Amino acid sequence: MPSFEICYLDADGSLACMLSACCADATQAKVFAHAMKLSGYKRFEVWFEDALIYERPEIWIEERALRLAG
Repeated sequence: MPSFEICYLDADGSLACMLSACCADATQAKVFAHAMKLSGYKRFEVWFEDALIYERPEIWIEERALRLAG
């Protein structure tokens, strides 16, 4: 099974917690990341090797909201 890295980030974007999980595929890793998320962490990323495969909230959503507000 592939190993995925899950990074939970503080509001300022700094790393708060990181864990590795063996999951069957990327979908299972995403579900696991959501299930393990504590309410205090607003952002997280799921990595496979050197590739970012999932993030919440997606950065482009935040950037778009900032452009619309400005």
